[in-house]
Amino acid sequence: MRIVVAKPGLDGHDRGAKVIARALRDGGHEVIYTGLRRTPAEIVRIVIDEDAAAVGLSSLSGAHGVLIPRVCEGLREAGMDDVVVFAGGIIPEHDRPRLFAEGVRAVFGPGTTTGEILDFLSKLEDRAEAGEATGVGEEAGWHW
Repeated sequence: MRIVVAKPGLDGHDRGAKVIARALRDGGHEVIYTGLRRTPAEIVRIVIDEDAAAVGLSSLSGAHGVLIPRVCEGLREAGMDDVVVFAGGIIPEHDRPRLFAEGVRAVFGPGTTTGEILDFLSKLEDRAEAGEATGVGEEAGWHW
């Protein structure tokens, strides 16, 4: 699976994103890491240009409630409804339902193992192969 890993907004802490990018690559995925301080529009453009199946968004700054929905909206507007969005970082439990409603399929917080993320992606691939809806433009009926 081709996956974009991105750091939206002004958050300058990317160690976790780099660890996840490496783990996904070591798990057999093709990973494109965008680097720091990307706008939602830049992230959407990179996902389109790279023809990615998924995008992982890392947020530690507290701006997840604005930036992540903008990425989801941008993907829908660009006709990239089948792209799966997952997030990680410091995202409080009470903020997660809104992100799920926007199309985020998983939120991985502190303490999540790389194995859990790889398991999510494996199950995602199984769902896609079975013809089940998985992307940001699909019904928000499932999340990890």
